[in-house]
Amino acid sequence: MPHPVTLQLPPQQVAERIRASVPEAVRSITEQFIVLEPAHAYEAMHVIRDDEMLDGKFLVQMCSVDRINAIEVVYHFSSLAQNHIFEAKVPADHERPVVPSIASLWVGATLQEREIYDMMGVEFTGHEGLTRLFLWDSFPGYPLRKDFMALPGGQKPGLSQFPKQVGGQSGGEFRPRHPGTGE
Repeated sequence: MPHPVTLQLPPQQVAERIRASVPEAVRSITEQFIVLEPAHAYEAMHVIRDDEMLDGKFLVQMCSVDRINAIEVVYHFSSLAQNHIFEAKVPADHERPVVPSIASLWVGATLQEREIYDMMGVEFTGHEGLTRLFLWDSFPGYPLRKDFMALPGGQKPGLSQFPKQVGGQSGGEFRPRHPGTGE
């Protein structure tokens, strides 16, 4: 019978399983997660999904972290059959972050990769239809990066003026007249 509480799979075990198939894929191991080599991350993700012991068939979530000198893409996996969770990270260059897409392995990664691309500027190679998800195509910069406030060309993020600073506007024209009715 499976353990009644979901367990954190030790990163050492995850690394051993991946190294058995792709020896050069694991860059480092910490107490909480493994770090994968970007060049071999896609092959390692295959192992995570298809290995019987890892059984990472459920991609819980993807996110990214700006470490100032690098961008990390973070993957959280769960095995419903094995009742465990584990985490993997793939580092990328801060100036031009590129990571292989895993959307062909987990369909749920499609929108998550688009969100990370839109907010952090990580390019996912092999992703079909990698376009901005929330912001328009000509939006300057990536709002979740720590250097976002220092946009190139002297541009500043956000609105150039708040509605109350524009003559004749109070800001109320942006609120519904009758909340809850759509009017």
